[in-house]
Amino acid sequence: MDPERIAAFGTRLGHQFRDRELLLRALTHASYANEHVPTSHQEALAFVGDAAIALVVAERLYAAEPDAPVGVLTPRRADLVSGVALARWAAQLGIGELLRLGRGEDQTGGRTRPSILATTIEAVLGVVYFEAGLDGVRMVLARHQGW
Repeated sequence: MDPERIAAFGTRLGHQFRDRELLLRALTHASYANEHVPTSHQEALAFVGDAAIALVVAERLYAAEPDAPVGVLTPRRADLVSGVALARWAAQLGIGELLRLGRGEDQTGGRTRPSILATTIEAVLGVVYFEAGLDGVRMVLARHQGW
């Protein structure tokens, strides 16, 4: 992966990545890994990133309205962490051009597929979590969510 493109992506995101291999894993779709055995893919990082995003968003919503009922907070959190919202953000960051996809996935529009973009931003935030903890995830989300 081109170091200049990675640095530019880090600047857009608001986090300079230290572990290039971990970031490369976050940008690797399972279709690529299946074609390039024994390459690791993003799914486990996305699992961690999803949890970190949900926690940071829940913290933010609670801080804004500590007396709001769960029935109000839950759908607000769901809107902020929905696949549609995450995919839109990933597209704005230009994640699609950085993805490592299998041939078929690449040929059928995988670089713009919302589910792939959403999973990839979750995986990238999983890397942010491992490198900078919840504070790093908080800073990235605050920068992009206007908090």
